Amino acid sequence: MSWQHRISLALTGRQQKGQMRTRRVNQHSDARTLQIDGTCYLNFAANDYLGLSHDPRLVQAWQQGAERYGVGAGGSAHVTGYHAPQAEFEQQLADWLGYPRALVFISGFAANQAVIAAMLAKNDRIFADKLAHASLLEAAAHSPATLRRFAHNQPAALEKLLQHPAGGETLVVTEGVFSMDGDSAPLAELHRLSQRQGSWLMVDDAHGIGATGEQGRGSCWQQQVKPELLVVTFGKAFGLSGAAVLCDDDTADYLLQFARHLIYSTAMPPAQAWALQTALACIQQGDELRQRLQQNIALFRQGAQALGLALLPSATAIQPLIVGEEQQALALADRLQQQGCWVTAIRPPTVPPGTARLRITLSAAHRPEDIHRLLEGLQHANR
Repeated sequence: MSWQHRISLALTGRQQKGQMRTRRVNQHSDARTLQIDGTCYLNFAANDYLGLSHDPRLVQAWQQGAERYGVGAGGSAHVTGYHAPQAEFEQQLADWLGYPRALVFISGFAANQAVIAAMLAKNDRIFADKLAHASLLEAAAHSPATLRRFAHNQPAALEKLLQHPAGGETLVVTEGVFSMDGDSAPLAELHRLSQRQGSWLMVDDAHGIGATGEQGRGSCWQQQVKPELLVVTFGKAFGLSGAAVLCDDDTADYLLQFARHLIYSTAMPPAQAWALQTALACIQQGDELRQRLQQNIALFRQGAQALGLALLPSATAIQPLIVGEEQQALALADRLQQQGCWVTAIRPPTVPPGTARLRITLSAAHRPEDIHRLLEGLQHANR
């Protein structure tokens, strides 16, 4: 089989299953809207949960950072790319979340991959929630450790796995808020079970940090849990991009020596880290934004219930509407676009077969009339 034949077969298979992914050019956007092909839509597909991506304070901070430090890091953090803003931001994060250390990564995907690749060895085990993010599951599958997946948000299923003796160490992996279902993990129970067996817990709180908990400290703080490894990302509620791993001193030093994604990648631009310091301050003072987000969530769920829509039981900004088949989800998303609302259809392999859905995401930037328009659009699109 030639390379071209292999590629053609793979693409044909995706097309036949209705699973082809495409990209659309976002010509202009703000926290509420986006413009595609000259048409403006209400945006219910972004992860900008607090509406900070266009906040003038963050825009100004990034500009100030660029003026002071330029627009690039200039190298790996182990060479010349580690600047004062990165160091300051890491310390601020660690103090805020109650950890000795924080290490900044260029993305959440890179952070998850780096930690698992560096920490796990042969004879070790990874027990991951069945619906954990692709970055976690892919890293686990490629590591020399044995990967076992436990039933979603079922501590009893994890407990059964932990009861079997291990030849090496065990890492339990989950998310704080699950990106496709919007539900929250029972972190306290998962951590209790892990500690009882001498295992470590790793939590990816990409969709919880900033949007939940006191001062936006996220899912773990909200549930009074301190996992051994906490990953937070800055592309959602923070309104920017990047990620960090929170851990103890020895683990941070270990990752600095062995996390290849950290060692061999160009560091985060210092201007970005400068802007992230401002984003952190906005989040710490953002109780009003989080309250507005919760009001929008409640308004949407009340309206959806009145329409008889089959929403998953999520109390977060992620509100999935299960449709079932791929083509039906695509058609429903298209009809919503005709009503002026941009919602993304999520299909396998991102979600399990038969659970294609509309992944509706809400923001503090949305107004009540935006929510009502979305509900009206759903009512018309479902006819």
